[in-house]
Amino acid sequence: MSSIKILIFRFLSVLILSSVIAQLAIGQTEAVPANPDSALATALNQIEGAPLSLSDVINRALAQSAQLNDARGALAAARGALTRERGVFDPQLYADASKSSEQQPTASPFSGAPVLRPKTTAGEAGARIKLPVGTEVSASVNGVKQETNSAFASLNPQYNATGTLTVRQPLLQGFGPAAWGDYSQAQRNYEAASQRFEDAVVGVRATAESIYWDLYAAERDLAVARLTSERADAFVRETESRASVGLVGPIQVNSAKAFQAEQELVRLDAEDNLSRISDDLAVLIGERADGSFNRYRTVDEPTLGVSLEPEDSVVARAMRTNHQLIAAEWDVKAMQALVRAAWWNALPRLDIFGALGGNGLSGTGRDVIFGSDTLRTVRNDQFEDALSQALHRDYPTWTVGLNLSIPIMLREKSGDRNRLRAELSRAEWRYTQLKRTLEEQVRIAYRELAHGQDREHAAQAGVEASVNQARIGLIEYENGRTTAFELVRLGADLANAQRRYSDALVRTAKAAARIKQLAPEE
Repeated sequence: MSSIKILIFRFLSVLILSSVIAQLAIGQTEAVPANPDSALATALNQIEGAPLSLSDVINRALAQSAQLNDARGALAAARGALTRERGVFDPQLYADASKSSEQQPTASPFSGAPVLRPKTTAGEAGARIKLPVGTEVSASVNGVKQETNSAFASLNPQYNATGTLTVRQPLLQGFGPAAWGDYSQAQRNYEAASQRFEDAVVGVRATAESIYWDLYAAERDLAVARLTSERADAFVRETESRASVGLVGPIQVNSAKAFQAEQELVRLDAEDNLSRISDDLAVLIGERADGSFNRYRTVDEPTLGVSLEPEDSVVARAMRTNHQLIAAEWDVKAMQALVRAAWWNALPRLDIFGALGGNGLSGTGRDVIFGSDTLRTVRNDQFEDALSQALHRDYPTWTVGLNLSIPIMLREKSGDRNRLRAELSRAEWRYTQLKRTLEEQVRIAYRELAHGQDREHAAQAGVEASVNQARIGLIEYENGRTTAFELVRLGADLANAQRRYSDALVRTAKAAARIKQLAPEE
Protein backbone atom coordinates (compact mmCIF):
# COMPACT_ATOMS: atom_id res chain seq x y z
CA MET A 1 0.00 0.00 0.00
CA SER A 2 1.43 3.42 -0.97
CA SER A 3 1.86 6.18 1.56
CA ILE A 4 -0.82 8.20 -0.25
CA LYS A 5 -3.35 5.47 0.34
CA ILE A 6 -2.18 5.02 3.91
CA LEU A 7 -2.67 8.65 4.73
CA ILE A 8 -6.03 8.75 3.00
CA PHE A 9 -7.32 6.49 5.77
CA ARG A 10 -5.71 8.72 8.38
CA PHE A 11 -7.15 11.97 7.11
CA LEU A 12 -10.48 10.77 5.74
CA SER A 13 -12.44 11.34 8.92
CA VAL A 14 -11.04 14.83 9.28
CA LEU A 15 -12.01 15.60 5.70
CA ILE A 16 -15.49 14.22 6.31
CA LEU A 17 -15.77 16.48 9.35
CA SER A 18 -14.74 19.47 7.22
CA SER A 19 -17.22 18.53 4.52
CA VAL A 20 -20.13 18.23 6.93
CA ILE A 21 -19.23 21.50 8.64
CA ALA A 22 -19.19 23.18 5.25
CA GLN A 23 -22.59 21.69 4.46
CA LEU A 24 -24.04 22.92 7.73
CA ALA A 25 -22.57 26.37 7.27
CA ILE A 26 -24.09 26.96 3.83
CA GLY A 27 -27.31 25.00 4.37
CA GLN A 28 -26.76 22.36 1.66
CA THR A 29 -28.68 19.07 1.76
CA GLU A 30 -26.35 17.07 -0.53
CA ALA A 31 -22.85 15.96 0.37
CA VAL A 32 -19.95 17.91 -1.04
CA PRO A 33 -17.21 15.46 -2.11
CA ALA A 34 -13.83 15.94 -0.42
CA ASN A 35 -10.50 15.46 -2.15
CA PRO A 36 -8.25 13.56 0.28
CA ASP A 37 -5.29 13.44 -2.13
CA SER A 38 -5.32 17.22 -2.41
CA ALA A 39 -5.62 17.67 1.35
CA LEU A 40 -2.75 15.25 1.96
CA ALA A 41 -0.48 16.90 -0.59
CA THR A 42 -1.24 20.30 0.88
CA ALA A 43 -0.52 19.15 4.44
CA LEU A 44 2.79 17.55 3.50
CA ASN A 45 3.95 20.40 1.26
CA GLN A 46 3.41 22.89 4.05
CA ILE A 47 6.03 21.11 6.22
CA GLU A 48 9.28 22.99 5.67
CA GLY A 49 12.51 21.07 5.29
CA ALA A 50 15.42 20.11 3.06
CA PRO A 51 14.65 16.81 1.29
CA LEU A 52 17.02 13.97 2.14
CA SER A 53 17.02 10.34 0.97
CA LEU A 54 17.88 7.38 3.16
CA SER A 55 20.96 6.53 1.07
CA ASP A 56 22.26 10.09 1.47
CA VAL A 57 21.78 9.89 5.24
CA ILE A 58 23.68 6.59 5.45
CA ASN A 59 26.55 7.80 3.25
CA ARG A 60 26.95 11.06 5.15
CA ALA A 61 26.72 9.30 8.50
CA LEU A 62 29.45 6.84 7.48
CA ALA A 63 31.68 9.75 6.48
CA GLN A 64 31.01 11.96 9.51
CA SER A 65 30.13 9.64 12.40
CA ALA A 66 32.34 10.26 15.43
CA GLN A 67 31.62 6.71 16.62
CA LEU A 68 32.87 5.23 13.35
CA ASN A 69 35.96 7.43 13.22
CA ASP A 70 36.75 6.47 16.82
CA ALA A 71 36.54 2.79 15.85
CA ARG A 72 38.74 3.50 12.82
CA GLY A 73 41.32 5.13 15.10
CA ALA A 74 41.20 2.16 17.48
CA LEU A 75 41.79 -0.18 14.53
CA ALA A 76 44.80 1.87 13.39
CA ALA A 77 46.21 1.80 16.94
CA ALA A 78 45.76 -1.98 17.12
CA ARG A 79 47.48 -2.35 13.76
CA GLY A 80 50.39 -0.26 15.04
CA ALA A 81 50.65 -2.39 18.20
CA LEU A 82 50.68 -5.55 16.09
CA THR A 83 53.44 -4.16 13.88
CA ARG A 84 55.44 -3.26 16.98
CA GLU A 85 55.16 -6.78 18.41
CA ARG A 86 56.10 -8.30 15.07
CA GLY A 87 59.20 -6.14 15.12
CA VAL A 88 60.40 -7.95 18.24
CA PHE A 89 61.29 -10.92 16.00
CA ASP A 90 62.89 -8.87 13.23
CA PRO A 91 66.65 -9.33 12.64
CA GLN A 92 68.83 -6.50 13.92
CA LEU A 93 72.16 -5.25 12.64
CA TYR A 94 74.42 -3.46 15.07
CA ALA A 95 77.83 -1.86 15.08
CA ASP A 96 80.02 -0.16 17.66
CA ALA A 97 83.27 1.78 17.23
CA SER A 98 85.51 3.53 19.73
CA LYS A 99 88.97 5.06 20.00
CA SER A 100 90.87 5.77 23.21
CA SER A 101 94.24 7.07 24.33
CA GLU A 102 95.80 7.27 27.79
CA GLN A 103 99.05 7.81 29.65
CA GLN A 104 100.12 5.21 32.22
CA PRO A 105 103.09 5.89 34.51
CA THR A 106 105.05 2.71 35.19
CA ALA A 107 107.47 1.48 37.87
CA SER A 108 108.44 -1.83 36.25
CA PRO A 109 111.59 -2.05 34.15
CA PHE A 110 109.70 -4.46 31.91
CA SER A 111 107.11 -1.84 30.90
CA GLY A 112 109.23 -0.60 28.04
CA ALA A 113 108.86 3.09 28.87
CA PRO A 114 108.59 5.32 31.96
CA VAL A 115 105.18 6.49 30.75
CA LEU A 116 103.17 4.24 28.47
CA ARG A 117 100.97 5.92 25.91
CA PRO A 118 98.70 3.17 24.56
CA LYS A 119 96.14 3.94 21.88
CA THR A 120 93.28 1.61 21.16
CA THR A 121 90.88 1.57 18.23
CA ALA A 122 88.07 -0.98 18.58
CA GLY A 123 85.08 -1.92 16.50
CA GLU A 124 82.35 -4.51 16.63
CA ALA A 125 79.64 -5.42 14.11
CA GLY A 126 77.09 -8.17 13.97
CA ALA A 127 73.50 -9.30 13.69
CA ARG A 128 71.06 -10.79 16.17
CA ILE A 129 67.57 -12.18 16.09
CA LYS A 130 65.03 -13.48 18.56
CA LEU A 131 62.90 -16.39 17.37
CA PRO A 132 59.23 -16.89 18.37
CA VAL A 133 60.20 -19.87 20.58
CA GLY A 134 62.47 -17.64 22.66
CA THR A 135 65.77 -18.59 21.02
CA GLU A 136 68.27 -15.75 20.83
CA VAL A 137 70.93 -16.00 18.10
CA SER A 138 73.72 -13.50 17.52
CA ALA A 139 76.77 -13.41 15.27
CA SER A 140 79.47 -10.80 15.76
CA VAL A 141 82.97 -9.81 14.69
CA ASN A 142 85.19 -7.79 17.02
CA GLY A 143 88.42 -6.07 15.98
CA VAL A 144 90.96 -4.15 18.08
CA LYS A 145 93.97 -2.11 16.93
CA GLN A 146 96.55 -1.39 19.66
CA GLU A 147 99.42 1.10 19.42
CA THR A 148 101.97 1.75 22.16
CA ASN A 149 105.29 3.43 22.84
CA SER A 150 106.52 0.42 24.84
CA ALA A 151 109.97 -0.73 23.73
CA PHE A 152 108.99 -4.32 24.47
CA ALA A 153 106.01 -4.47 22.08
CA SER A 154 106.92 -6.91 19.33
CA LEU A 155 103.91 -5.89 17.21
CA ASN A 156 103.08 -2.24 16.76
CA PRO A 157 100.42 -1.73 15.70
CA GLN A 158 98.87 -5.00 16.83
CA TYR A 159 95.57 -6.29 15.44
CA ASN A 160 93.28 -8.70 17.32
CA ALA A 161 90.09 -10.14 15.81
CA THR A 162 87.38 -12.34 17.28
CA GLY A 163 84.40 -13.97 15.56
CA THR A 164 81.60 -15.45 17.65
CA LEU A 165 78.29 -17.23 17.03
CA THR A 166 76.16 -17.33 20.21
CA VAL A 167 72.91 -19.19 20.89
CA ARG A 168 70.79 -18.97 24.05
CA GLN A 169 67.64 -21.10 24.45
CA PRO A 170 65.24 -20.72 27.41
CA LEU A 171 63.92 -24.06 28.62
CA LEU A 172 61.40 -22.81 31.21
CA GLN A 173 60.73 -19.11 31.76
CA GLY A 174 60.72 -17.25 28.44
CA PHE A 175 60.11 -20.35 26.32
CA GLY A 176 57.53 -20.68 23.54
CA PRO A 177 54.20 -19.07 24.57
CA ALA A 178 56.06 -16.80 26.96
CA ALA A 179 58.14 -15.45 24.06
CA TRP A 180 55.28 -14.90 21.62
CA GLY A 181 52.60 -14.02 24.21
CA ASP A 182 52.65 -10.26 23.58
CA TYR A 183 52.61 -10.78 19.81
CA SER A 184 49.73 -13.25 20.08
CA GLN A 185 47.79 -10.82 22.23
CA ALA A 186 48.42 -7.95 19.80
CA GLN A 187 47.26 -10.11 16.89
CA ARG A 188 44.02 -11.00 18.66
CA ASN A 189 43.49 -7.41 19.77
CA TYR A 190 43.79 -6.36 16.14
CA GLU A 191 41.17 -8.91 15.10
CA ALA A 192 38.89 -7.62 17.88
CA ALA A 193 39.40 -4.01 16.77
CA SER A 194 38.65 -5.02 13.19
CA GLN A 195 35.37 -6.61 14.25
CA ARG A 196 34.45 -3.56 16.33
CA PHE A 197 35.09 -1.35 13.33
CA GLU A 198 32.76 -3.49 11.23
CA ASP A 199 30.21 -3.35 14.05
CA ALA A 200 30.51 0.45 14.08
CA VAL A 201 29.77 0.49 10.35
CA VAL A 202 26.60 -1.57 10.65
CA GLY A 203 25.71 0.32 13.84
CA VAL A 204 25.91 3.68 12.10
CA ARG A 205 23.79 2.32 9.25
CA ALA A 206 21.17 1.04 11.70
CA THR A 207 21.17 4.30 13.65
CA ALA A 208 20.82 6.30 10.44
CA GLU A 209 17.85 4.20 9.35
CA SER A 210 16.24 4.44 12.80
CA ILE A 211 16.48 8.23 12.96
CA TYR A 212 15.33 8.53 9.36
CA TRP A 213 12.18 6.54 10.02
CA ASP A 214 11.58 8.48 13.23
CA LEU A 215 11.69 11.61 11.11
CA TYR A 216 9.30 9.98 8.65
CA ALA A 217 6.79 9.29 11.45
CA ALA A 218 7.24 12.77 12.93
CA GLU A 219 6.34 14.35 9.60
CA ARG A 220 3.16 12.31 9.34
CA ASP A 221 2.22 13.09 12.93
CA LEU A 222 2.74 16.79 12.28
CA ALA A 223 0.59 16.65 9.15
CA VAL A 224 -2.18 14.95 11.14
CA ALA A 225 -1.84 17.47 13.98
CA ARG A 226 -2.00 20.46 11.65
CA LEU A 227 -5.05 19.21 9.80
CA THR A 228 -6.79 18.19 13.00
CA SER A 229 -6.06 21.59 14.54
CA GLU A 230 -7.43 23.36 11.47
CA ARG A 231 -10.60 21.24 11.50
CA ALA A 232 -10.94 21.80 15.25
CA ASP A 233 -10.95 25.55 14.60
CA ALA A 234 -13.68 25.10 11.99
CA PHE A 235 -15.60 22.84 14.36
CA VAL A 236 -15.54 25.52 17.07
CA ARG A 237 -16.85 28.12 14.65
CA GLU A 238 -19.64 25.82 13.51
CA THR A 239 -20.59 24.90 17.09
CA GLU A 240 -20.71 28.56 18.06
CA SER A 241 -22.90 29.22 15.00
CA ARG A 242 -25.27 26.41 15.97
CA ALA A 243 -25.34 27.65 19.57
CA SER A 244 -26.28 31.13 18.40
CA VAL A 245 -29.52 29.77 16.91
CA GLY A 246 -30.22 27.48 19.87
CA LEU A 247 -29.38 24.16 18.21
CA VAL A 248 -26.72 23.27 20.84
CA GLY A 249 -25.95 24.39 24.36
CA PRO A 250 -22.92 26.09 25.95
CA ILE A 251 -21.48 22.79 27.17
CA GLN A 252 -21.05 21.59 23.62
CA VAL A 253 -19.35 24.84 22.63
CA ASN A 254 -16.92 24.39 25.53
CA SER A 255 -16.32 20.79 24.52
CA ALA A 256 -15.39 21.94 21.04
CA LYS A 257 -13.08 24.62 22.45
CA ALA A 258 -11.41 22.10 24.77
CA PHE A 259 -10.82 19.85 21.77
CA GLN A 260 -9.41 22.84 19.86
CA ALA A 261 -6.97 23.69 22.66
CA GLU A 262 -5.86 20.08 23.02
CA GLN A 263 -5.21 19.75 19.30
CA GLU A 264 -3.24 22.99 19.26
CA LEU A 265 -1.00 21.62 22.02
CA VAL A 266 -0.61 18.37 20.06
CA ARG A 267 0.40 20.40 16.99
CA LEU A 268 3.02 22.35 18.93
CA ASP A 269 4.41 19.13 20.39
CA ALA A 270 4.54 17.61 16.91
CA GLU A 271 6.42 20.68 15.60
CA ASP A 272 8.99 20.40 18.41
CA ASN A 273 9.34 16.64 17.94
CA LEU A 274 10.00 16.99 14.22
CA SER A 275 12.65 19.67 14.83
CA ARG A 276 14.28 17.57 17.57
CA ILE A 277 14.56 14.49 15.38
CA SER A 278 15.87 16.62 12.50
CA ASP A 279 18.54 17.95 14.88
CA ASP A 280 19.46 14.37 15.84
CA LEU A 281 19.87 13.59 12.16
CA ALA A 282 22.03 16.70 11.65
CA VAL A 283 24.30 15.61 14.52
CA LEU A 284 24.65 12.13 12.99
CA ILE A 285 25.61 13.33 9.52
CA GLY A 286 27.62 16.31 10.78
CA GLU A 287 25.73 18.88 8.73
CA ARG A 288 22.72 21.02 9.52
CA ALA A 289 20.00 21.70 7.03
CA ASP A 290 20.24 24.75 4.82
CA GLY A 291 19.44 27.95 6.69
CA SER A 292 16.34 28.58 4.61
CA PHE A 293 14.82 25.25 5.69
CA ASN A 294 15.94 24.83 9.32
CA ARG A 295 15.25 21.07 9.26
CA TYR A 296 15.28 17.96 7.06
CA ARG A 297 12.48 16.11 5.30
CA THR A 298 12.27 12.46 4.22
CA VAL A 299 11.69 11.38 0.62
CA ASP A 300 11.73 7.56 1.02
CA GLU A 301 9.06 5.27 2.48
CA PRO A 302 9.36 2.11 4.61
CA THR A 303 9.39 -1.21 2.80
CA LEU A 304 6.38 -3.35 3.68
CA GLY A 305 6.01 -7.13 3.62
CA VAL A 306 9.59 -8.13 4.50
CA SER A 307 10.23 -11.86 4.03
CA LEU A 308 11.74 -13.67 7.01
CA GLU A 309 13.70 -16.85 7.55
CA PRO A 310 12.98 -18.98 10.66
CA GLU A 311 13.70 -17.31 13.98
CA ASP A 312 16.26 -19.90 15.09
CA SER A 313 18.13 -19.46 11.81
CA VAL A 314 18.41 -15.71 12.43
CA VAL A 315 19.65 -16.33 15.98
CA ALA A 316 22.21 -18.86 14.72
CA ARG A 317 23.45 -16.43 12.09
CA ALA A 318 23.79 -13.71 14.72
CA MET A 319 25.98 -16.04 16.80
CA ARG A 320 28.22 -16.54 13.75
CA THR A 321 28.35 -13.06 12.27
CA ASN A 322 27.64 -10.49 15.00
CA HIS A 323 30.72 -8.30 15.07
CA GLN A 324 30.46 -7.39 18.76
CA LEU A 325 30.26 -11.05 19.75
CA ILE A 326 33.20 -11.99 17.52
CA ALA A 327 35.21 -9.10 18.98
CA ALA A 328 34.45 -10.32 22.52
CA GLU A 329 35.59 -13.80 21.49
CA TRP A 330 38.90 -12.35 20.24
CA ASP A 331 39.24 -10.53 23.57
CA VAL A 332 39.00 -13.90 25.32
CA LYS A 333 41.64 -15.37 23.00
CA ALA A 334 43.95 -12.42 23.69
CA MET A 335 43.69 -13.00 27.43
CA GLN A 336 44.28 -16.73 26.91
CA ALA A 337 47.54 -15.92 25.12
CA LEU A 338 48.68 -13.81 28.07
CA VAL A 339 47.69 -16.51 30.56
CA ARG A 340 49.74 -19.13 28.67
CA ALA A 341 52.71 -16.77 28.61
CA ALA A 342 52.29 -16.03 32.33
CA TRP A 343 52.25 -19.76 33.14
CA TRP A 344 55.67 -20.24 31.54
CA ASN A 345 57.05 -17.01 32.98
CA ALA A 346 56.07 -18.12 36.49
CA LEU A 347 58.59 -20.99 36.23
CA PRO A 348 62.24 -20.65 37.27
CA ARG A 349 64.60 -19.46 34.56
CA LEU A 350 66.74 -22.18 32.99
CA ASP A 351 68.66 -21.30 29.84
CA ILE A 352 71.10 -23.34 27.85
CA PHE A 353 73.68 -21.36 25.93
CA GLY A 354 76.61 -22.01 23.69
CA ALA A 355 79.06 -20.18 21.50
CA LEU A 356 81.50 -21.02 18.68
CA GLY A 357 84.21 -18.63 17.66
CA GLY A 358 87.78 -18.02 16.59
CA ASN A 359 90.63 -15.64 17.33
CA GLY A 360 93.09 -13.92 15.05
CA LEU A 361 96.31 -11.92 15.52
CA SER A 362 98.31 -9.77 13.13
CA GLY A 363 100.44 -6.63 13.10
CA THR A 364 103.69 -4.99 12.12
CA GLY A 365 106.72 -6.66 13.68
CA ARG A 366 109.47 -4.81 15.53
CA ASP A 367 112.81 -5.74 17.00
CA VAL A 368 112.81 -5.88 20.78
CA ILE A 369 116.17 -5.20 22.46
CA PHE A 370 116.35 -6.76 25.90
CA GLY A 371 119.75 -6.16 27.43
CA SER A 372 122.31 -7.65 25.09
CA ASP A 373 119.68 -9.70 23.25
CA THR A 374 117.71 -8.63 20.22
CA LEU A 375 114.36 -10.39 19.67
CA ARG A 376 113.29 -10.15 16.05
CA THR A 377 109.63 -10.50 14.96
CA VAL A 378 109.33 -11.07 11.25
CA ARG A 379 105.79 -10.33 10.09
CA ASN A 380 103.97 -7.51 8.42
CA ASP A 381 100.24 -8.31 8.52
CA GLN A 382 97.16 -6.12 8.30
CA PHE A 383 93.85 -6.38 10.15
CA GLU A 384 92.34 -8.44 7.29
CA ASP A 385 94.76 -11.25 8.15
CA ALA A 386 93.62 -11.35 11.78
CA LEU A 387 90.00 -11.25 10.66
CA SER A 388 90.55 -14.15 8.25
CA GLN A 389 92.08 -16.21 11.03
CA ALA A 390 89.10 -15.53 13.30
CA LEU A 391 86.47 -16.37 10.67
CA HIS A 392 88.27 -19.54 9.54
CA ARG A 393 88.68 -20.50 13.20
CA ASP A 394 92.41 -20.98 12.89
CA TYR A 395 92.40 -20.54 16.66
CA PRO A 396 88.96 -21.90 17.63
CA THR A 397 86.98 -21.21 20.78
CA TRP A 398 83.79 -22.73 22.14
CA THR A 399 81.54 -22.33 25.18
CA VAL A 400 78.52 -24.26 26.46
CA GLY A 401 76.66 -23.93 29.73
CA LEU A 402 73.45 -23.62 31.72
CA ASN A 403 72.04 -20.62 33.51
CA LEU A 404 69.59 -21.18 36.39
CA SER A 405 67.68 -18.52 38.30
CA ILE A 406 65.09 -19.36 40.99
CA PRO A 407 63.28 -16.57 42.84
CA ILE A 408 62.98 -17.37 46.54
CA MET A 409 59.33 -16.42 47.06
CA LEU A 410 57.97 -16.84 43.49
CA ARG A 411 55.45 -14.08 44.20
CA GLU A 412 56.01 -11.63 41.37
CA LYS A 413 55.42 -13.95 38.43
CA SER A 414 52.82 -16.15 40.13
CA GLY A 415 50.89 -13.04 41.22
CA ASP A 416 50.83 -11.75 37.65
CA ARG A 417 49.70 -15.18 36.43
CA ASN A 418 46.81 -15.19 38.94
CA ARG A 419 45.84 -11.66 37.92
CA LEU A 420 45.69 -12.64 34.27
CA ARG A 421 43.65 -15.74 35.07
CA ALA A 422 41.10 -13.52 36.84
CA GLU A 423 41.05 -11.15 33.84
CA LEU A 424 40.48 -14.13 31.56
CA SER A 425 37.54 -15.26 33.69
CA ARG A 426 36.05 -11.78 33.48
CA ALA A 427 36.47 -11.73 29.68
CA GLU A 428 34.81 -15.16 29.39
CA TRP A 429 31.84 -14.04 31.48
CA ARG A 430 31.52 -10.84 29.44
CA TYR A 431 31.43 -12.97 26.31
CA THR A 432 28.79 -15.27 27.85
CA GLN A 433 26.63 -12.34 28.93
CA LEU A 434 26.96 -10.66 25.53
CA LYS A 435 25.92 -13.91 23.85
CA ARG A 436 22.83 -14.19 26.03
CA THR A 437 21.92 -10.53 25.51
CA LEU A 438 22.43 -10.84 21.76
CA GLU A 439 20.04 -13.79 21.55
CA GLU A 440 17.43 -11.85 23.51
CA GLN A 441 17.82 -8.76 21.32
CA VAL A 442 17.61 -10.79 18.10
CA ARG A 443 14.45 -12.56 19.23
CA ILE A 444 12.82 -9.26 20.29
CA ALA A 445 13.66 -7.61 16.97
CA TYR A 446 12.58 -10.72 15.07
CA ARG A 447 9.18 -10.78 16.77
CA GLU A 448 8.65 -7.10 16.04
CA LEU A 449 9.53 -7.70 12.40
CA ALA A 450 7.48 -10.91 12.19
CA HIS A 451 4.44 -9.19 13.68
CA GLY A 452 5.01 -6.06 11.63
CA GLN A 453 2.61 -6.94 8.84
CA ASP A 454 -0.08 -8.08 11.26
CA ARG A 455 0.48 -4.93 13.32
CA GLU A 456 0.09 -2.80 10.19
CA HIS A 457 -3.15 -4.59 9.22
CA ALA A 458 -4.54 -4.21 12.74
CA ALA A 459 -3.62 -0.53 12.87
CA GLN A 460 -5.13 -0.01 9.42
CA ALA A 461 -8.33 -1.71 10.53
CA GLY A 462 -8.37 0.57 13.57
CA VAL A 463 -8.08 3.63 11.34
CA GLU A 464 -10.90 2.41 9.09
CA ALA A 465 -13.14 1.68 12.08
CA SER A 466 -12.36 5.10 13.55
CA VAL A 467 -13.21 6.70 10.19
CA ASN A 468 -16.59 4.95 10.17
CA GLN A 469 -17.19 5.94 13.79
CA ALA A 470 -16.42 9.56 13.00
CA ARG A 471 -18.62 9.46 9.90
CA ILE A 472 -21.58 8.05 11.83
CA GLY A 473 -20.96 10.44 14.71
CA LEU A 474 -20.98 13.40 12.33
CA ILE A 475 -24.27 12.28 10.81
CA GLU A 476 -25.79 11.85 14.26
CA TYR A 477 -24.44 15.22 15.34
CA GLU A 478 -25.96 16.81 12.27
CA ASN A 479 -29.31 15.26 13.11
CA GLY A 480 -29.06 16.22 16.79
CA ARG A 481 -28.74 12.66 18.11
CA THR A 482 -25.32 13.10 19.67
CA THR A 483 -23.32 15.83 21.35
CA ALA A 484 -20.19 17.71 20.51
CA PHE A 485 -18.52 16.01 23.49
CA GLU A 486 -19.08 12.60 21.90
CA LEU A 487 -17.84 13.89 18.56
CA VAL A 488 -14.67 15.16 20.25
CA ARG A 489 -14.11 11.74 21.80
CA LEU A 490 -14.47 10.10 18.39
CA GLY A 491 -11.99 12.58 16.95
CA ALA A 492 -9.48 11.77 19.69
CA ASP A 493 -9.94 8.06 19.01
CA LEU A 494 -9.28 8.62 15.33
CA ALA A 495 -6.14 10.68 15.97
CA ASN A 496 -4.82 7.94 18.26
CA ALA A 497 -5.57 5.29 15.62
CA GLN A 498 -3.68 7.34 13.06
CA ARG A 499 -0.66 7.60 15.33
CA ARG A 500 -0.75 3.86 16.02
CA TYR A 501 -0.70 3.17 12.30
CA SER A 502 2.26 5.48 11.75
CA ASP A 503 4.05 3.83 14.70
CA ALA A 504 3.40 0.37 13.23
CA LEU A 505 5.01 1.34 9.92
CA VAL A 506 8.09 2.84 11.51
CA ARG A 507 8.43 0.12 14.13
CA THR A 508 8.62 -2.52 11.42
CA ALA A 509 11.23 -0.58 9.42
CA LYS A 510 13.37 -0.02 12.52
CA ALA A 511 13.13 -3.70 13.50
CA ALA A 512 14.41 -4.67 10.03
CA ALA A 513 17.37 -2.30 10.45
CA ARG A 514 18.04 -3.77 13.90
CA ILE A 515 18.09 -7.31 12.52
CA LYS A 516 20.65 -6.26 9.90
CA GLN A 517 22.83 -4.87 12.67
CA LEU A 518 22.52 -7.80 15.07
CA ALA A 519 22.73 -10.58 12.48
CA PRO A 520 24.69 -9.35 9.43
CA GLU A 521 24.53 -11.39 6.28
CA GLU A 522 27.43 -13.82 5.79
